[in-house]
Amino acid sequence: MYQLGNVYVIAAIAIIGGGLFGFDISSMSAINVTQAYLCYFNQGPNYTYGECSGPKSDVQGGITAAMPGGSWLGAIVSGVLTDWVGRKKSIMIGAVIWCIGCVFVAASQNIGMLIFGRIVNGFCVGICSAQVPVYISELAPPTKRGRLVGAQQWAITWGIMIMFYISYGSSFVDGTAAFRIPWALQAIPAILLYIGMMFLPESPRWLARKDRWEEAMSVLTLVHGKGDPNHPFVQKEFEDIKAMCEFERRNADVTYLELLKPNMINRTHIGVFTQIWSQLTGMNVMMYYIGYVFTMAGLTGNTLLVSSSIQYVINVVMTIPALLYVDRWGRRPTLLVGALLMMTWLYTNAGLLATYGKPAPPGGVDHIKEASWEITGSASKAVIACTYLFVASFAPTWGPVSWIYPPELYPLRVRGKAVALATSANWAFNFALAYFVPPAFVNIKWKTYILFGVFCTAMFVHVFFMFPETAGKPLEEVEAMFTDPHGPKYIGTLAWKTRVHYGDAAKMEHGDIEKSISDRGSPERVEKV
Repeated sequence: MYQLGNVYVIAAIAIIGGGLFGFDISSMSAINVTQAYLCYFNQGPNYTYGECSGPKSDVQGGITAAMPGGSWLGAIVSGVLTDWVGRKKSIMIGAVIWCIGCVFVAASQNIGMLIFGRIVNGFCVGICSAQVPVYISELAPPTKRGRLVGAQQWAITWGIMIMFYISYGSSFVDGTAAFRIPWALQAIPAILLYIGMMFLPESPRWLARKDRWEEAMSVLTLVHGKGDPNHPFVQKEFEDIKAMCEFERRNADVTYLELLKPNMINRTHIGVFTQIWSQLTGMNVMMYYIGYVFTMAGLTGNTLLVSSSIQYVINVVMTIPALLYVDRWGRRPTLLVGALLMMTWLYTNAGLLATYGKPAPPGGVDHIKEASWEITGSASKAVIACTYLFVASFAPTWGPVSWIYPPELYPLRVRGKAVALATSANWAFNFALAYFVPPAFVNIKWKTYILFGVFCTAMFVHVFFMFPETAGKPLEEVEAMFTDPHGPKYIGTLAWKTRVHYGDAAKMEHGDIEKSISDRGSPERVEKV
């Protein structure tokens, strides 16, 4: 079958898997405040249209958390699945599972059926969110790896925005079609993903791991050599992969326990906490439950939905700078700046709500019990502005880098399982927060913002002292940095002294191997890596 070799086209198709997560986020955030949804799944005392209170707070948290709960399981399973059938087929299997989940969700007759369908959808998202970054990172050249892997986050933002407007338009339809239509339409991108993946090559590193060397070379030639197998970068990549596979062949079959061994535990903790911190930024408060936040700020009806959609547009636009420059900026500075800005807006919102807000009437604002605090006047506009600024700070920083960074940390033999473990941590905390936030708004109210502000402060300190720079380095060289006695050891040394190697990588990709070696200095060092 004809295969596409342009890395941008490959990434554009593969990242649709990330877009599925975005579709789910906004379909829930746009729908869970509509009267059609609140009345159909109502558990409160009022059944008159326009006064339904919807599911109980903890039940709504469970409905929302069902998807990340399924994603956690899918991410764990994907580590075994990807080593067995390959990166490409794993993503295709995920697309099929998503379509099955959409059938259950769109046809939901009760809360139990809705939760089951969201768990199935989540299983797909877990597979795709873990393995799409692995697949792209193993195909992308070093100078474009951050841009291409980070495009998964851009796809998520597009999915959020597109599905929000579909859900908003459907909200004007009478009856249950208001939420069944958008939930059914979620299947379309999964169908496109499955068809598109048929025309993409498999990861050359996975092929090499399976001793399919001719196929691995043909993929490298297609993607990096423009048909020339003798291109210097193709030859170097092939030799690096071959050397790594020969080294790894002396090791036993990989299990998740290997990630906890002394020579791997540091990298495991960095990858896992990259994903954990990305959730503890509080971004999901803004995505899943933005309707509650803006309701507390005095917005209702169509004004509420349109104002909520602005943050989704900001999310799409502000992700673009990261895609263009993250390989030059590096991972560390991007994460540090993001944490600093986000903690600023979270603490500001907490201060505004505490100073100028007051408890809402019994039953919450506009019959939404989770909107248990209200703020009016110019202070409410400041809360909305800080919310937008928070999204604008997350979008070019933790959003894309949390997907870019983990696949760069691990050697080939454990990469599939390691990224699956890191991604499973993302979904475990996503599940916890999705379940926790509605009751938190009811019980601790504005103090919810203080909690996430403290998390952002902690992640700033953690990144500064523990997260090394990986930008601009071939994946095999990143491995050498952790294991080569001639290279920098990140365990016990100063992570903040690591730097981006963008210029060296660019020279290698253009075939100027000798110039890159002379610029680095020691030929022995280059030979080692």
